[in-house]
Amino acid sequence: MLLLPVTLLALQATLCHAACVEVDSDTEAVANEGFRLGCISCKMRGEVPAIAVVNWFFKGSEDKDFNPLYMYENKQGEVLDPRFYERLDWSGSKHTLDLQDGSIYILNVTFNDTGTYRCTFERKLLYSNYEFEVNTTRVIHLNVVPKLTRGMASILSEVMMYVSIIGLQFWLVVEMIYCYRKISAAGEEALRESEAEYLAIASESKDNCAGVQVAE
Repeated sequence: MLLLPVTLLALQATLCHAACVEVDSDTEAVANEGFRLGCISCKMRGEVPAIAVVNWFFKGSEDKDFNPLYMYENKQGEVLDPRFYERLDWSGSKHTLDLQDGSIYILNVTFNDTGTYRCTFERKLLYSNYEFEVNTTRVIHLNVVPKLTRGMASILSEVMMYVSIIGLQFWLVVEMIYCYRKISAAGEEALRESEAEYLAIASESKDNCAGVQVAE
């Protein structure tokens, strides 16, 4: 009986491990800090094995054309642009030829890193009888700033969070007052009923006593 749950958990873990979600890269980096350039390309057929090569290109604000920046192939990366020597590292899929995450990490970002980055996946799907090549391109426009600036969406999200918290607290206070008044009214009503019942019993007892005296 325990074998089935264990098997299901193992299958679920395998599926979660193989899951791939395409997320856009951030586009604002802070000078003198590290920054991850995201580039994800998920396979349409996850069950088909594949081999992929990732190439990065960079066009600075003063460049006319894209220049080769970085290449990752056969589990090895190579920095191709001298401006990024010793400042660039692989941050994508590890220990596999079937690459789906081609992200790279820039160390010690400078203002000269502002520009357009292009990431390309050259993927070869390995079917049983043939091979199929698929190329995917992602473009990222990076802006380097002295310090991180918050976007309007982030500010509005935080404001809405605080408004929701205040609204919830106000609702709880109103609910507590309502419940208190309801309980208090119920208590007073019960007290009045108890008093009326006590007076009725006392009156009935008095009448009974008077009847007994008359009979004597």
